[in-house]
Amino acid sequence: MKFEWKKQEKKLYLPKEKPELLTVPKQKFFMISGKGNPNDEEFSEKIGVLYSLSYAVRMMPKQGYTPEGYFEYTVYPLEGVWDLTEEGKQSNILNKDELLYTIMIRQPDFVSQEVVNKAFENVRKKKPYPLLKDVTFETIEDGLSVQMMHIGSYDDEPQSFQKMKDFIKENNLEITTLRHREIYISDARKTEKSKLKTVLRYKVFYK
Repeated sequence: MKFEWKKQEKKLYLPKEKPELLTVPKQKFFMISGKGNPNDEEFSEKIGVLYSLSYAVRMMPKQGYTPEGYFEYTVYPLEGVWDLTEEGKQSNILNKDELLYTIMIRQPDFVSQEVVNKAFENVRKKKPYPLLKDVTFETIEDGLSVQMMHIGSYDDEPQSFQKMKDFIKENNLEITTLRHREIYISDARKTEKSKLKTVLRYKVFYK
């Protein structure tokens, strides 16, 4: 049976449209960082590199190498951790050129450093992206978090963030850092803005 994150990990990827408290376990990611407007071409190129590596892992058995513990699965969605430069934080309006980000795609638990090395090797042969050198493979644990599903344009996210902040305050919690995580459940190129599904998440702790 194929492992599908939308079905088997609903709690993480398909939360309700209201804030919920959950504990996010350790997860492995291919990651790449940057600064600036996510509408720029470089941002798209970074997404392309992450997907190429992710599909290289998934297709390994077809290339004649089956990693230990491998199972059939659906490639995970794109995620991003977002922050602002000091200058950006001081502005009253959001200047997208001042955004700092790390975008990433989660990898299944069986992915080891050996599997990562093979994925890089395969992508280099097929399409030698200049940005490959900037991709890292890391384990992240968000731990105690508050998240919710935001439906609609990315520009309307502040309304959902406000709901989350109210929930955090009411539940005697505090935000660990104002950096937040977004998980893109919809493909922005194919989905109408009003129907975009994005999971929003803050890391929190009890006061």
